Amino acid sequence: MKPLEGVLVVSLEQAVAAPMATLRLAEAGARVIKVERPEGDFARGYDKAANGQSSYFTWLNQGKESVALDLKAPEDRAIMARMVSRADIFVQNLAVGAAGRLGLGATELRAADPRLIVCDISGFGAEGPYAKRKAYDLLIQAESGLASISGGPGEIGRVGVSVADIGAGITAFGAISAALVRQARTGLGAHVEVSLFDVLAEWMTVPLLHHAYLGKAPGRVGLAHPSIAPYGAFAAADGRLILISVQSDREWRALAREVLGRERLAEDPRFATNDARVANRAETDAAVAAAFGAQKFEAIRAALDDARIAWGEVNDVAGFAAHPHLRRVLATFGDSGAELPAAAARADWAAPGRAPALDEHGPAIRAEFGA
Repeated sequence: MKPLEGVLVVSLEQAVAAPMATLRLAEAGARVIKVERPEGDFARGYDKAANGQSSYFTWLNQGKESVALDLKAPEDRAIMARMVSRADIFVQNLAVGAAGRLGLGATELRAADPRLIVCDISGFGAEGPYAKRKAYDLLIQAESGLASISGGPGEIGRVGVSVADIGAGITAFGAISAALVRQARTGLGAHVEVSLFDVLAEWMTVPLLHHAYLGKAPGRVGLAHPSIAPYGAFAAADGRLILISVQSDREWRALAREVLGRERLAEDPRFATNDARVANRAETDAAVAAAFGAQKFEAIRAALDDARIAWGEVNDVAGFAAHPHLRRVLATFGDSGAELPAAAARADWAAPGRAPALDEHGPAIRAEFGA
């Protein structure tokens, strides 16, 4: 039995953040009814990278039912109201205030059904000076300061995936899961509010504390670490990049002796502690680069394994696609499908379902929830 079998989720969702949260609920066995506008979730048109279908939509909507409703039409609004009245969870990520204008605000819904869990996902939250602003992933990366510490030393960089959206969805899923436990124990629901900005603000805790108490935020250091050394990418003699992470002074001594072959570096006061290595980062990195540049990748990899030093090859997407540790699943839609990475959590219930066609389940849902 999947843990959320019998749980009904109604989600007025679009794009990435809310679909990410409800994907996890669907994987755990919940019945997720995805309510789309008549023209469909605009994420359906993002690209055609998933074997002719949208990559984001195919990934984030597996195992859901789709119904297209025009919530300006009285009949469709009545169907929506009946679905929500029977739901255990209602999720929405419309513009701030839009759900309330449709009679789907959290206060109104929970007054009618205190057991209901309502989750609102937005860009900046329901209150505050930016509450009414449109917000998309890259805008939040910029506003939160994340872009300012991403990329290399020369240019501000975007994190290469929709980290604000995905993070908000995962955060919402965690909070909804906790609310479900309380609902089961006490019969009391919850109002969960998640904003993309708040998620990245929390994730920016360490840079913010550096700024507040050390007077300087971490700089953009590319594939290096702003406060640990050596922690970065170095080229082997055959051109392959290998990234190492030295987390302690003991590991530094092992690296110096067993990998770099430079016994004196192990105890040299310029490198003996992490603070010293960071202060002398150029010399630290130069010593590693020289040793790695004189050996081929496989020899370095073997030496790092023997010394118990963490390492990883710097792959491009093609390299990642061929990675021996990559688990894949087949996501289907219609008569075709696309291979996606498997769900992040290994669990006996995390199996994908079909990504639905627009309004694929509409007739059945209208019959079930009609007057």
